[in-house]
Amino acid sequence: MLLKRLIVCLDVRDGRVTKGVRFQGNVDVGDPVEMAARYCADGADEIVFYDITASAERRQCDLGMVARAARALSVPFTVGGGIRGVEDMRAALLAGADKVSLNSLAVLNPAILAEGARAFGRQCVVLGLDARRVGPTPAIPSGYEVVIRGGRQPTGRDAVAWAREAVALGAGEICLNAIDTDGVRQGYELTVTRLVSDAVPVPVIASGGAGEPRHLAEAFREGHADAALVASMVHTMGHTCQSIKAELRQAGLPIR
Repeated sequence: MLLKRLIVCLDVRDGRVTKGVRFQGNVDVGDPVEMAARYCADGADEIVFYDITASAERRQCDLGMVARAARALSVPFTVGGGIRGVEDMRAALLAGADKVSLNSLAVLNPAILAEGARAFGRQCVVLGLDARRVGPTPAIPSGYEVVIRGGRQPTGRDAVAWAREAVALGAGEICLNAIDTDGVRQGYELTVTRLVSDAVPVPVIASGGAGEPRHLAEAFREGHADAALVASMVHTMGHTCQSIKAELRQAGLPIR
């Protein structure tokens, strides 16, 4: 059995880590590289940096921060936000990132997934998929719609169908963020996590809603996720990567 991964997410705005609920009400919680280094030392398996305003501001992600992170971290890390094409992917990877996350751009220009996979290998291409529960319809049979631009714009696309298409194009991993549970700390959205995990042959990261270690256990067991992403749990709620992993091991889960 493959070992499950614990991934810490840092949303970055103006060079600082910020945290909100359903992408709103954000507050400053610290320096991204300093925080990531602490989580790395504490046992995080991977780090994700999302520059949450880069795309809206039509600028590249902060390559200086990426380079600082590459020098400070000993675990793989992913960067997202402000990726406008293959050259921006190349710049992020050359600055030291291990993977690049594509979200709204991939929906608007799916060919970028194939271009990125050809240029750098699918292991470097992560699909960021934001999904919102809307109920089943003929157009959205899973009941979960893909949304873009930080959850502000519905697309009319079915989340499970899009996940399959993205993997066929070249996505090597999917970070599935459930808008309905994002930041609420009541647990991941297990139904959509399971639907997507069962539909694709690549790793799926559960994201959005973790508040305590049992929520990660649920994501692994009931959601069939390969990894779980946390933010508030370790930023402001007093949990550590080591304490989360200890509880997961105690529950019999194969955690790194």
